[in-house]
Amino acid sequence: MTYTETTHTSWFTKLKNGLVGTLIGIVLILVAIYFLFWNEGRAIQTYRALVEGAGLVVSADSASVSAANEGKLVHITGPVKADSMISDQQFGITADGALAISREVEMYQWEEKSESKTEKSVGGSEETTTTYSYSKEWSTSRNDSSNFKVPGGHENPDFAVPSSVQTVESAHVGAYRLDGGRVASLGDETAIPLTQADVDRMANSIATTRPVKLNQGAVYIGNSATSPQIGDLRVRFERTDLAEASFVGKQQGDSIVGYTTSNGRDVFLSAAGKKDAPAMFEQAQTENTIITWVIRVAGLVGIFIGFQLFFGLFGVIGDLIPFIGSIVRGGTAIIALVLTLIIGPVTIAIGWFAYRPLLAIGIIAGGVLIAAAVIFLRRRGGAVTVAPAEPVVLGRGTGA
Repeated sequence: MTYTETTHTSWFTKLKNGLVGTLIGIVLILVAIYFLFWNEGRAIQTYRALVEGAGLVVSADSASVSAANEGKLVHITGPVKADSMISDQQFGITADGALAISREVEMYQWEEKSESKTEKSVGGSEETTTTYSYSKEWSTSRNDSSNFKVPGGHENPDFAVPSSVQTVESAHVGAYRLDGGRVASLGDETAIPLTQADVDRMANSIATTRPVKLNQGAVYIGNSATSPQIGDLRVRFERTDLAEASFVGKQQGDSIVGYTTSNGRDVFLSAAGKKDAPAMFEQAQTENTIITWVIRVAGLVGIFIGFQLFFGLFGVIGDLIPFIGSIVRGGTAIIALVLTLIIGPVTIAIGWFAYRPLLAIGIIAGGVLIAAAVIFLRRRGGAVTVAPAEPVVLGRGTGA
């Protein structure tokens, strides 16, 4: 099931769009530069906070709360226990001892996909042919069919049952109390098999005219699970459990909360299972490094796209003769890449210099010294000369 649309864009419209793209490109470049600079500060401050925390942390016995550790950065490991019974209150599904219970709902619905092909013409105009196709898929989020190119015959109803997650307010790790959400985020999810009684109870609570059935331990809302219709729903429940966990944070009464270091950063580390403090801080440093590089790459990509948009106007002008526009775009892409590889690293270097000036100066000085040493050795090596050998004078022999 497809629909094809052909649109014509004049050169003047493309020119106007190119001007707008230039402005957007400038903004994108500036935003990307800001985030690259901010990221260096974030990474350095996080690194310092973790180094400080690693030097202050005290390992505590989770079996009892020691008043001597009040206000200190402590590391605990112990069994996890939810402080309350968690349940899906709308349908009365319970999970005794679980940290969280989630209701995941999928709806069988229309999905729109599009594919475009553009052809340029002499004079700078272009013609775009877009083909829209429609298929039926299961999805946990509703596709708004009112935004479809062809909404008629592809209407998606609202979810009769929404997805939800319920988490315990708090949980204990040994004798210490922690926020339930932080503990639950470490747990593993397993399915909660439903009974016919659960399904019958749900059927009385759901505003739908479709049959509500038990299907392989979950709920199916519709006539047939093997022949789904638009608007049919699949509902399943999962519980989150965690046997043991490790945390690093500030001891505040019988609670573990974030610890504020001298540079204002909060330190709160968590891990499933039994992990010692050094391993947790090492993992945190690794995560900090990964996040730093992810943001660096994203910033560089942002700068490159920004320059592409900035130079896009030249490609539009070149489109007056189609193949010229393609050549211009290829050239501006190279220029954009070169400028990205210059501006990005310079921004990162400036960020390091701003947040760690002594280290940056040390690195620069080290580089200068190495360069000077190389130059000195090269010159010294070039100045070495070999003295010419003394001539050998052979004595004249006497005749017989």
